[in-house]
Amino acid sequence: MIPVSEARAHLLALVSQLETEEVPLDQAAGRVLARNVQARRDQPPFSASAMDGYAVNAAEVELHAMFKVIGEAAAGHAFAGRVGAGQAVRIFTGAPVPEGASFVVIQEDVTRNGNLITITDAPGSNHNIRPRGGDFTDGQTISAPRLLTPADIALLAAMNVPSVTVTRHPEVALISTGDELVMPGGTPGPDQIIASNTFGLKAMLEALGARARILPIARDTESSLRTAFELAEGADLVVTIGGASVGDHDLVGKVAQDLGMERSFYKVAMRPGKPLMAGRMGSAAMVGLPGNPVSAMVCGHVFLAPMIRAMLGLPPEAQQLLDATLAKPLGKNGPREHYMRARVENGQLTAFENQDSSLLTILAEANALLLRAPGDSACAAGETVQYLAI
Repeated sequence: MIPVSEARAHLLALVSQLETEEVPLDQAAGRVLARNVQARRDQPPFSASAMDGYAVNAAEVELHAMFKVIGEAAAGHAFAGRVGAGQAVRIFTGAPVPEGASFVVIQEDVTRNGNLITITDAPGSNHNIRPRGGDFTDGQTISAPRLLTPADIALLAAMNVPSVTVTRHPEVALISTGDELVMPGGTPGPDQIIASNTFGLKAMLEALGARARILPIARDTESSLRTAFELAEGADLVVTIGGASVGDHDLVGKVAQDLGMERSFYKVAMRPGKPLMAGRMGSAAMVGLPGNPVSAMVCGHVFLAPMIRAMLGLPPEAQQLLDATLAKPLGKNGPREHYMRARVENGQLTAFENQDSSLLTILAEANALLLRAPGDSACAAGETVQYLAI
């Protein structure tokens, strides 16, 4: 068995950043920007009014000052003339501030009688003008790599950027193995269970930016496994679930090697998830996960997620370990690194008592994996511990 850190390093060595593609901006949310983007204009492109009111010369602004209104400026419709001494232009939010004006008196601070206004309330010191380029300037850069959020999309649109270069989606093939499995909605026999791992992993990986396809269940025969691997052709990452141990019916390793897999390692000193296998099959990375549902999902968080981020060009260690205070004491840890299902609330972490790797109900209640080092001594309530948010 190898330690988790070494296994992660081996897995990251199996993948590299994928090719790029250009997509329209309205399809770029959730994608990873692969090439720097520069703004194509200033924002705002002119000094703009931040309020509805009257544009005047700042030097003339004082209580009871009077001005003659000579025109109007609205968003999309600038006032073409110049504001002179004693003059004002009726202006609305977002409109260009006319030449000669340097202050917008809000409409609540004035009274108007025909074309004359009087400042009747103290106007304050805020000029109520958004300067040209106050948000961003022409040529300003958004740097890659960057996972594009809805706010990023709005910013890029304002920068007049219609399309962006992104890393293409990693393609992942998910293969459940075992005679005991039936797809959800099927009718299981008396000795069968419902396949759940591929569905949880698909949801996890697609949330990270991959495209995952669930292949038909591979039965416990070499021919069925060969067919499953053939169906995975074209994937960047092939993930098998189950069949990677050393039992009589665990055939994944043998069939994969018969098909040319170059094994990187087998077995990791972790709990849950010890029987983990990895290697390379042609142009694809291959990871064989254990069949227990929680083991598969924990390995997804610990190993598959960094691989997907690396393929997208993001730092693999995007999920940093966080600190929390232990709510209840814990006994001594065993010889393997342990990822315990736990729940964090208000900075207090409580590990679930039952850590059986088959219990999905507990995983569904957990929002953290408490990390315990091999041979970690007993921990008292109130100690600071580290966890991975899930």
